[in-house]
Amino acid sequence: MPTRSFTDLYVEVQQFYARQMRQLDERKLEAYAETFTDDAEFGHTPGREPARTRAGIVADLREFHKKFENDPVQRRHWFNMIDLEPQDDGSMRSTCYALVVTTRTAGAPTIAPSCVVNDVIVRGEDGNLLLKSRRVDHDQPF
Repeated sequence: MPTRSFTDLYVEVQQFYARQMRQLDERKLEAYAETFTDDAEFGHTPGREPARTRAGIVADLREFHKKFENDPVQRRHWFNMIDLEPQDDGSMRSTCYALVVTTRTAGAPTIAPSCVVNDVIVRGEDGNLLLKSRRVDHDQPF
């Protein structure tokens, strides 16, 4: 595999996040789960155990989104301030800020929660980026 510059790697991670968050915001939960490794861990809600495996992530997100079934809401996840740290084993640690913008048909958009996202990113066999783990730490207690 050709050597990538840090700039190229950083842009690749930004593009990965852009596609991944669009899948989540469009509720394409299976496609979102495919951006994780088969044995991934995903912790996104304080007080709940992390979801494990792709199937577990899909089930967890379906359960989470039930609260929006009768609420015509659009959520947008904004990732920024990415601090990317390549590791000796080829993985990458990424820490970034996330804001979730919620828009309903009436009223102004709201921004909540504000979070810090801690990821371990690896390359799949096809060379594409995948998440080995994601831990989302909320700034406000629930």
